[in-house]
Amino acid sequence: MDIRIKTTDYEMTPEVSTYLDEKIASIEKMLGSDASVARCEVEIGRAAGNQRHGAHMWKAEVNVSYPGAASIHATNHAENVNNAIDDVKEEIVRQLRSGRQVHRRVLRKGGAALKRLMRFGSED
Repeated sequence: MDIRIKTTDYEMTPEVSTYLDEKIASIEKMLGSDASVARCEVEIGRAAGNQRHGAHMWKAEVNVSYPGAASIHATNHAENVNNAIDDVKEEIVRQLRSGRQVHRRVLRKGGAALKRLMRFGSED
């Protein structure tokens, strides 16, 4: 997977980098065979504006795109960087699962329709 990380008003520490790599690895696992051609763009940093203190001053944003599917996007603001990364990862995984279920449902309905057509064709 092609991973691109951007920081905004933030100096990435080794601990946060390791934590982010763990979370991206779980997203990569969800992609399965599509992971080799996928691109993941991550932006971490302070939220826009003049806010320097407060509950939601850290931002994490992830865009995942791969051929044959719509781009997946999630953004979250939290009180620290790790919480923002956690919440964004959970949203991306939720969207990936949702897309996989839609794909599976379409395949099953198509198979059921084909089976019905085959039944009607063999009654001659």
